[in-house]
Amino acid sequence: MKHLPQFYLVRYIAARCEKGFTRPNQSITPAMYLNKSIKTASQLGVLLLLFCLSSCATWELGASGQRQTKGKTFVIVGASSGFGRGVAEQLGAYGANVVLAARRTELLEEVAQNVRAAGGKALVVTMDISKPEDVQRLADAALQQFGEIHVWINMAGVGAIGRFWDIPVEDQARIVDINLKGFVYGSHVAIRQFRSQGYGTLINVGSIESENPLAYHATYAATKGGVVNLGQALNQELRLSGNRNIRVVTVEPWATDTPFWGHAANYSGGTARMAAMDPPHKVVNATIRASLRRRNELPVGWKARGAYISHRLFPRFTERLSANIIHKAQIKNAPPAPSTTGAVYKPMSSGRGVDDNVKQRMKAENKLRKQKKQQEASYK
Repeated sequence: MKHLPQFYLVRYIAARCEKGFTRPNQSITPAMYLNKSIKTASQLGVLLLLFCLSSCATWELGASGQRQTKGKTFVIVGASSGFGRGVAEQLGAYGANVVLAARRTELLEEVAQNVRAAGGKALVVTMDISKPEDVQRLADAALQQFGEIHVWINMAGVGAIGRFWDIPVEDQARIVDINLKGFVYGSHVAIRQFRSQGYGTLINVGSIESENPLAYHATYAATKGGVVNLGQALNQELRLSGNRNIRVVTVEPWATDTPFWGHAANYSGGTARMAAMDPPHKVVNATIRASLRRRNELPVGWKARGAYISHRLFPRFTERLSANIIHKAQIKNAPPAPSTTGAVYKPMSSGRGVDDNVKQRMKAENKLRKQKKQQEASYK
């Protein structure tokens, strides 16, 4: 049912209900009816839950959405790899104007070439989101080239993995500089421009950790909590100021297979990893759709939506369960790895695509771990 349209999902639910009660040439006693009712109700409950958690937000735009996107100007901060690269290249296929911003000029030029080859227009601006003067220069360049900005997307981000007290405070301060202060700089420039032109959409990429913070990601989770609070406050200020054509969306992905993991500072003692990662195309599509839909917060995919709802209903239980899962994946099962600052201070040459094959690496690591356990057991 992954890509089943919701209309057909409803029909499927109805068919299951009918099937549960009708069979040829069978008489139904009250006890049988009760058992069938309970069984069918439970099946219906599961299917309805899947229906509620499923969403077309992760699908590619249809023809109508593509027409609305064509010719619009999108500024993407963090466009050299991961979500940013995926969004930029997809927007190119939709015929949009894409302003590509990040620290790695060579990769930005590569992405720009792909955008133009797909039918879009591209402008490359090398910058660092943690520097407010760079952010203003980005906006100036976008306006000079395209005259207006329809959508501004803050997607740059870094993380640090490990016990809070083991991560140098300098690394943690740098994460705040990029993930939170950088988003404040980008949001400030974007909102001022939108107010001057009378319209626009600001998209800040948060995380499901904006809602449910994870152990061993303390400072990263703190910055992402700040991002969602920033968006909520801005939406209210814009409403009270009468700026009805300006909105702020916080996109909240689940853990995703992107270069983020290879770029993160890592002091955990093991390779960077996470259980049940999503593919990046879900977030790419959801981000583009968010530019067309009125929604303030958008958990991406059923896992993120489930965690969002669970944390609303059972916050301490959800945090404890999530912490146990990441402890097993990151601390107990990860093979040894040296400490690294990753891309926190300067760009890395690795991690150039939209995805980074992290799930494949983890699968190979898990296989080796199981083989080692079997060998140890055979020696006993």
